[in-house]
Amino acid sequence: MSNEILWFIFAILNFIMIVFAYKLFGKTGLFAWIALGTILANIQVTKTIEFSGFGLIVTATLGNIMYGTLFLVTDALGEKYGVKEARRAVYIGFFSLLATVIIMQFAILFIPAPDDFAHGSIETIFSVMPRIALGSLTAYIVSQLFDVYIFQKIKTRFPSNKLLWLRNNGSTALSQLIDTSIFVPIAFLGLYDLEIVFSIFITTYIIKLIVAALDTPFVYMIKYITPMNENA
Repeated sequence: MSNEILWFIFAILNFIMIVFAYKLFGKTGLFAWIALGTILANIQVTKTIEFSGFGLIVTATLGNIMYGTLFLVTDALGEKYGVKEARRAVYIGFFSLLATVIIMQFAILFIPAPDDFAHGSIETIFSVMPRIALGSLTAYIVSQLFDVYIFQKIKTRFPSNKLLWLRNNGSTALSQLIDTSIFVPIAFLGLYDLEIVFSIFITTYIIKLIVAALDTPFVYMIKYITPMNENA
């Protein structure tokens, strides 16, 4: 199966799981996804993949889908519960990633047993993670708070439920440009050749825009779903 097909299936799978998290656990499920997503996105981003089409081969990072879901969740929280809860989610994500980095830096210091098989892989991932996390934490807090702010501004100007797509995609397009402009240089300059870094920047932003477009129906689902814990 090609990367392109896998990517599409993976994106839809992520969106469906967010909807189920909300249906089962309500607002708490969305907060849990933010914590989970910030950690997984920064692990996945250490893996680069290639897409091919129209005679071109481009390089992208794997974590773009998972990271894009964070904007879906904060937009959904802002839509249903207001700006205060959306900002709370941003701070939860920030703390989750920071705590993961600190804890795992201590974890890799432990001397593995002679028959250990996992230490090398864990060290490979989490020894790179501080640099990735520095870029991600900086980009995350700036872009996510901007996303929450601009989402509410657009909602004030265009409050109709029919224009939720505009609020979701408009705020995400602007905030993801800020995020990519901060994250990619911090995380990858010096780690990869400049040509690859530029390719990652372009493809990352384009992919994030595609993710934002694909997640729009799922924002509407969350808008109109009543969680099980609110049915009682």
